[in-house]
Amino acid sequence: MNKIGLIPKLIIGIIVGILVGKYGGVLPVRILATFNGLFGNFLGFVIPLIIIGFVAPGIGELEAGAGKLLGMTAGIAYSSTVMAGLAAFFVNSALFPLFLTPGSIVLDDPANPEHALLPALFNVDMPPLMGVMTALLLAFTLGLGMAAIRSGALQRGFKEFQQIIEKLIKGIIIPLLPFHIAGIFANMTHAGQVAEILSVFLKVFLIIIALHLSVLIIQYVAAGVIGGKNPLRLLRTMLPAYLTALGTQSSAATIPVTLEQSIRNGVRRSVANFVVPLCATIHMSGSTITITSCAMAIMVLNGISFSFVTMIGFIMMLGVTMVAAPGVPGGSVMAALGLLQTMLGFDQTLLSLMIALYVAQDSFGTACNVTGDGAIAVVVDRIYGTLAEDEARSGTS
Repeated sequence: MNKIGLIPKLIIGIIVGILVGKYGGVLPVRILATFNGLFGNFLGFVIPLIIIGFVAPGIGELEAGAGKLLGMTAGIAYSSTVMAGLAAFFVNSALFPLFLTPGSIVLDDPANPEHALLPALFNVDMPPLMGVMTALLLAFTLGLGMAAIRSGALQRGFKEFQQIIEKLIKGIIIPLLPFHIAGIFANMTHAGQVAEILSVFLKVFLIIIALHLSVLIIQYVAAGVIGGKNPLRLLRTMLPAYLTALGTQSSAATIPVTLEQSIRNGVRRSVANFVVPLCATIHMSGSTITITSCAMAIMVLNGISFSFVTMIGFIMMLGVTMVAAPGVPGGSVMAALGLLQTMLGFDQTLLSLMIALYVAQDSFGTACNVTGDGAIAVVVDRIYGTLAEDEARSGTS
């Protein structure tokens, strides 16, 4: 099993869950529901730790660059991430009503007992050390503080804490996800809702991939206009980075390929060496599209209302919270769990479904992220070069 990738394991988990829910009877489904309850409670305990472990050292590291180049790159990357999320919101708002019926799939609905999820055999409370918003505020405060005072010791301590959280995700949460997803789909199958959910989310995934490709085209048209280069040629050069990210599901693991292809697009090596690794941790346009789309679909199906104001606030916070999401499959959605819980009102059942849906196509979001990094590198290279030329001319005069 260790030789099988995460996505095949997730597919196996879905198939096993459907079979157990359809033919296994009540007891096996309740056993899996018990596991899901324990896993969900543990996830609730870990969420504040994930936020602190990712966000604080990620923001603290932003002091490591050269002032103007850092501010420019971070501003462009964040704007790109937010605009991708807004594009997803507007497209989904127009398309989802065409095939999604509000409130048609309400998980654990007491008003319809025949569609209710089976309860766990027992439950173990695992209260978190702090609330999600407390963790976010603490992470922002510590991260900005480390960037301001340039505390090497504190930064090293938080980097080690981040490594602990990454090992927790890699060693416990990710390996248990297929069992967790098997439990989710077993319960949904027993409640008679899995067929509709799968058919709906197949359509949602197609919209997500179309959004990824559309955003990449827009990013490279903008990069071509600003950089004075052929957008299609730029995008074609970055294709190896896209394909590598599909296989690795990690922006960090794809950095060498993204770096090499950016240089082939004419980006100065010194600029590429700075921009590409930085964007691998702060530019999450593809992941934002996926999280926004999956969250909106789940909310519509469960009859949860939302507004533009709610979603734009969620998207803007998402762009910050996913800073330095780890180079592991599903890292972005793990960092987003706290926002889904506090800003969109997701309970543990919806959070679990969100993880399952996101991780199943995480590689496409990652591929969009890293390919977009190449467009940002072209833009930054052009602007930085123009600024350098202006400073040289003013110095000469």
